[in-house]
Amino acid sequence: MKTLNAVRLAGRDVLPLIEGGKGISITSGVSSGLWAAAGGVGTVSAVNADSYDRGGNLIPQIYHGRTRRDRHEELVKYSVDGAVAQIRKAHELRGDGGSLNINILWEMGAAERILNAVLDKTKGLVHGVTCGAGMPYKLSQIAAEYGVHYYPIISSARAFRALWKRAYHKFYEWMGAVVYEDPWRAGGHNGLSNSEDPAVPEDPYPRVKLLRDQMREMGVGEIPIVMAGGVWFLREWQDWIDNDELGPIVFQFGTRPLLTKESPISDEWKQTLLSLKKGDVFLHRFSPTGFYSSAIKNDYLRELAERSERQIPFSVDPVGEHQAQLDVGARKRPIYVTEKDRKHALEWLRTGFTETLRTPDQTLIFVTLEKRDEIRKDQADCMGCLSQCLFSNWADNEKNSTGRKADPRSFCIQKTLQDIAHGGSVENNLAFAGHNAYRFSEDPFYSNGFIPSVKELVNRIMTGD
Repeated sequence: MKTLNAVRLAGRDVLPLIEGGKGISITSGVSSGLWAAAGGVGTVSAVNADSYDRGGNLIPQIYHGRTRRDRHEELVKYSVDGAVAQIRKAHELRGDGGSLNINILWEMGAAERILNAVLDKTKGLVHGVTCGAGMPYKLSQIAAEYGVHYYPIISSARAFRALWKRAYHKFYEWMGAVVYEDPWRAGGHNGLSNSEDPAVPEDPYPRVKLLRDQMREMGVGEIPIVMAGGVWFLREWQDWIDNDELGPIVFQFGTRPLLTKESPISDEWKQTLLSLKKGDVFLHRFSPTGFYSSAIKNDYLRELAERSERQIPFSVDPVGEHQAQLDVGARKRPIYVTEKDRKHALEWLRTGFTETLRTPDQTLIFVTLEKRDEIRKDQADCMGCLSQCLFSNWADNEKNSTGRKADPRSFCIQKTLQDIAHGGSVENNLAFAGHNAYRFSEDPFYSNGFIPSVKELVNRIMTGD
């Protein structure tokens, strides 16, 4: 294993190891502060982080507003208060070690407002901002205004070129690093484009080399590239270290820090990670963001898949192949489907999926009465956690609407991530994980259910394992 030398990031010499930011209270001030204390870059999630009252008690994120706009303002306050609280805790634990970044999603609701407010309230505590899930054109300007470095997350050289041409060339001196997040291997939301096959992973080396060549053409060839997604043993990446072709490389770990003593996730979640097998993480497209995302296969994802499978196209009048009449809803209003789909629909109705919900694609899905009521309640309770949401039709614009019908094939991402982050069932919630998570069950380091401290994990990674 080659020696890992310190790298210069945000004006500080740190280990080339970054803790990947994971939203909704998962990358806490404790875990990120201790990662930084170990000499690397800790990343505090600024996406709906937990905040506390004066007695140190968790403040539940409960919404009282009668309108979505009112609840959205509550969400913004929760987000700012939580991020500030976690950053202060991380700074306290960091001591003189490493550095601290914060992570935000550009596609979260009020991303600019929240980022500005958080940086304003934590001056001198944050060294960098990591940002992905969209095209964060204004990230560079905001970072420059507060004197912090920015770390855009991209999944292709083409995406970086677009960001550079539009904005980043104006503030290149504040670019801390460029995070290449592998769209086939990383956990959470993935940046696959329409031209890329989700079933055919590509080798990251030529993609990162292309990014480096492009950065050199732009005059920022010595800025580090962060390899994120699919990194487990550093000995498997030795060819990337001190590689003149790739230039300075830093490695990001998102999934492995989930399994530490200080990680805030539940014991159930930790034990689930220890038992995963290859293929147990699923790349799906049910997210209300419209992005692909990677999560543990469980009952929650199975229900979403089955919900979409119980789906047929229809028309309100007999047209083309849609000649078979089907009466749906409490009023038994007629719609027209193919004869084959009518047979499917009658079988679903017979087996308890008696309720129909229309999608924006002129299709119907068939669900139980209980699931229909749950979907409608979740849509009604929307608090605008995304800049635009397929599930509720919320949008962060003047009308607060996408102008499209809400899609019942998706789900309320805020609800499920808040639940699993605070002890909710792993089987019945969205549980993000990288595709290498199965390696917990194969890695001798975790034998007999061993769960390391953050410090022990960083030391282990430094050995190459």
